[in-house]
Amino acid sequence: MNRRLLFTAALAFATAAIAFAAEAAAVKNIVIVHGALADGSGWRKATEILQKRGFNVTIVQEPITSLDDDVAATKRVLDLQDGPSLLVGHSYGGMVITEAGNDPNVAGLVYVAAFQPDKGESLLSLASSKPAGSMDIKETKDGKYLYLDPAAFAADFAADLPQAEADFLARSQVFASKQAFSAKIAEPAWRTKPSWSIVVTEDRAINPELERDMAKRAGSEVTEIKASHAVFASQAEKVADIIEKAARKAGE
Repeated sequence: MNRRLLFTAALAFATAAIAFAAEAAAVKNIVIVHGALADGSGWRKATEILQKRGFNVTIVQEPITSLDDDVAATKRVLDLQDGPSLLVGHSYGGMVITEAGNDPNVAGLVYVAAFQPDKGESLLSLASSKPAGSMDIKETKDGKYLYLDPAAFAADFAADLPQAEADFLARSQVFASKQAFSAKIAEPAWRTKPSWSIVVTEDRAINPELERDMAKRAGSEVTEIKASHAVFASQAEKVADIIEKAARKAGE
């Protein structure tokens, strides 16, 4: 074999080795934390897409009784994973992953139309900092929990979903405790972990400008998508693409 052939073979081997190493380094566990006024069932499409791409996806069905309870529920799921995980949070789920993301097995954070708080901030303090669309939020009779009026759910939360899907999300929503919304973050994980943010331009639950500001402050890699707050369901493939990209970069 002459020198040129030897060089070509060596180059091909080196290229293959680098590609293999990059693939091996990719984070394979995706842990998703749903937001308030919804449950994890809306993530089914994105989950199936990611599973077909070789990822192990788990959805945390947090109770939204308090931020501490929801962080604990997330950590229980993280403890079940074999190897590092990418944490994904939607809406209020962004509050949860900001705290739970300090777990040493978390490699990165993805915020999907989510709150991305700093130390000492709560969902209420962030939400009140910029006006958002009018959401028809109601209290339960005991005054301790909040929910989105099912009659207004499609328009307020999932305007770009088929009516039947929006109706199902409305019927399966998880009521959120006021305590969860007022709880303050202790140590934001995005200060020490890489993060990505999906800003939703048609969001009526969180002001898109607030999403942009929070992502900029955290130094997150930002992607903007024209969609409703239910972007995880209405644009499942685009959301899955960003999660996949984050998982590969987090493993580098």
